[in-house]
Amino acid sequence: MGEDRLKRIVIFGGTGFIGTHLAQHLLDSPETEHVLLVDLNPPRTGPYVSRLTEGLQNGRASYIQGDVRESIAPEIFAAPDIIFNFAAIHREPGHVAHEYYVTNIKGAENVCDYADATGCKRMVFTSSISPYGPSEETKNEDSIPVPETAYGGSKLVAEKMHTAWRNKADDRKLLIMRPGVVYGPGEGGNVTRLVRSVVKGYFAFMGNRNTRKAGGYVKELCEVMLFGLHHQDVTGEQVTLLNFSLDPPRTLEDFVTTIRDVAGIKRTPFSVPQALLVGVSYPIDAVAKIFGIQQPISPVRMKKLARSTNIEPKRLRMLGYQYKYTFIETFEDWKKDKPEDFGQ
Repeated sequence: MGEDRLKRIVIFGGTGFIGTHLAQHLLDSPETEHVLLVDLNPPRTGPYVSRLTEGLQNGRASYIQGDVRESIAPEIFAAPDIIFNFAAIHREPGHVAHEYYVTNIKGAENVCDYADATGCKRMVFTSSISPYGPSEETKNEDSIPVPETAYGGSKLVAEKMHTAWRNKADDRKLLIMRPGVVYGPGEGGNVTRLVRSVVKGYFAFMGNRNTRKAGGYVKELCEVMLFGLHHQDVTGEQVTLLNFSLDPPRTLEDFVTTIRDVAGIKRTPFSVPQALLVGVSYPIDAVAKIFGIQQPISPVRMKKLARSTNIEPKRLRMLGYQYKYTFIETFEDWKKDKPEDFGQ
């Protein structure tokens, strides 16, 4: 895991989608002594998290219920070698604007205060590509962020807060990750909805076949984070910013075609005008809200499907990162872990 031994690890947001997979990845290393998961929700269960379940049982991992919006007592885990901060509100739609700022900014402040109190020298902060804003033009780490949403704005501020923590002492290191949409077993978000809609036969293109969606596989993200930490160990770089996405970002049609191939789906998705789908989504969304029904159709999601997030991982390419999974292998591995997502 690099020259600096990372034996004692804290993951805020540790039982979330990315935190769960990173914990499993870290527990695969014999160098890892203990991983503490701090989250509002209890650890996940099921076959795809079996290695984490084993770690919780044998004492190499533990869980504490905690809310990063509140002060974090240093006594929860003394002298961690590294802190991963994944705790955030991120679903769009799903929250009113001020909730993103309250959670993501206050959370950043409290995690940085905890790092100060425990003398931790290293942090990994998972931001987002949302600070860039949607664009048909390719953007990379050199592009000026222009966030259009409360989520993107709150993440950009949180990045600056973590950087301020790093700048307090010369011996600290910070890795900032800006991932696109991260998918895989347990995601339960946009790509899971896409998989299920393709498998069940109700997915339709709406003039967005060539829309590019930056993103990548959750297990690849875990590899990239450790790659970034190793890069810092080797070079001495103290602040590293890495976009995370497939290279190049794939189109929506690429995603749909690959999902069909992995799921063994022969039928071809049909196409409908975007205006029709967006128009229909308004009454469906309104009725669902009245009756408290959770359903995947909303005007915000319909519009997002037609807008590119064309963010490239320029820095990873320059550093010579070699992807572990091909595009189709990401979905094949997901299907192996959670076949029920693919209707099997």
